[in-house]
Amino acid sequence: MTKLTHVIKRDGSIVPFTPERITNAIYRATVAVNGRDRERAEELSRQVVALLDQTVPEGESPSIEAIQDLVEKVLIENGQAQVAKAYILYRNERARQRAKRGDADRTPSGNIPWPKLWQTLDWSVAHDVHTTKELNAQIKNGKLLDIVTAAEAAYSEDVENAANLILDRGDEVRVVFIAGPSSSGKTTTTIKVGDRLARKGFKLITLNIDHYFYDLDVHPKDEFGDYDFETPQALNMPLINQNLVDLFAGKEVRIPYYDFKTGKGIPDHTPMKLNKNEIVLIDSLHGLSPEMTADIPDDWKFKLYIEPLLQLKLNDGSYARWTDIRLMRRMLRDASHRAYDPTQTLLHWKYVRSSELRHIIPYVNTVDTIVNSAMPYELPLYKARLGVNFARWAEEYRDNPLRQDAWERADRVNRMFAEIDAIEDDSFVPEDSVIREFIGGGIYKY
Repeated sequence: MTKLTHVIKRDGSIVPFTPERITNAIYRATVAVNGRDRERAEELSRQVVALLDQTVPEGESPSIEAIQDLVEKVLIENGQAQVAKAYILYRNERARQRAKRGDADRTPSGNIPWPKLWQTLDWSVAHDVHTTKELNAQIKNGKLLDIVTAAEAAYSEDVENAANLILDRGDEVRVVFIAGPSSSGKTTTTIKVGDRLARKGFKLITLNIDHYFYDLDVHPKDEFGDYDFETPQALNMPLINQNLVDLFAGKEVRIPYYDFKTGKGIPDHTPMKLNKNEIVLIDSLHGLSPEMTADIPDDWKFKLYIEPLLQLKLNDGSYARWTDIRLMRRMLRDASHRAYDPTQTLLHWKYVRSSELRHIIPYVNTVDTIVNSAMPYELPLYKARLGVNFARWAEEYRDNPLRQDAWERADRVNRMFAEIDAIEDDSFVPEDSVIREFIGGGIYKY
């Protein structure tokens, strides 16, 4: 039992000391170098806590930096050089992100798809939905159905273009990746692209990457003990790569099965074999990760990236953030399909975003095409469903150092909602809309 009760954060605030966070940080570094020994991580964590008890004077609280220094010391002294390196790299990355925290949710400029962005902005201006004021006016003037029709047509055009690009390379494409950050609309887009290719005679075989999750007992956690399903390290990437290699060689493979209720996978569960004219279709957060297809020739791959690239200017001159749109989408989907309270989704989101910035966004400019899944009318719907929650969070988490990220997001969305007129009735949303993936009531099964 440690004598320590609190630690000092970098901003000077004092918060409760939780030894498990040290264990989780060490284990995350272990996973980064392909290790899965949770017990070893716990033992190393106990050594760190013991050193803290020896070195921190009675009644004082150590700083986060001092604790991290001791973690590095313990790892190196225990012959864990590779783990120490991974821990140091992660620590440096977190420091880099803090240094640019004011702009932490902005996509790095080198990864912004400028041509697509300008196309989207031009469309928004042409349809008078580029500001909150114009959007409200259009809806008040009875133009809602016109907006819906035009926005859905623009999305469908993107999907059709993607399908045509695949067809143009039909003789060489063996696998299609539909990738993008959380709640960008990958599942609906996958279905729609698949339908269009099927009409042209291509048989599509879906490889469900969710079945490649490691068992929960060896699964990486974030620093608060929350299981991190967002990192590529949660997936058995070498097995995915090998299964694809074998499939394209004409072999039959047996795909694992992952039971989310038990948190355990069953290896060699489902037989799979490709026949002539069949293409593997993968809908995955990490479809752009080189590790997933390390031994697959680039010419065989087609990569589609999807993101809600909404161009909506607020009264202060800023624009609605795509990450906030996806946060609201995920809140609604999690509540509907996973029985998650929206608060859980909000508190977890900073880990989702951190993983996106490290493992998804850097590959945006390696893709073959980009689909914009944003609908100008979705924010009024989300305000009706979530507006009260964001107002409550903005007040509840104010001045709470442990919930700084949650407060910043809640306050930002709450201020945006103050400029948007809510729409309660969603009957105008088409049954096959990408938005139905999140609000329910659609024709597709998710």
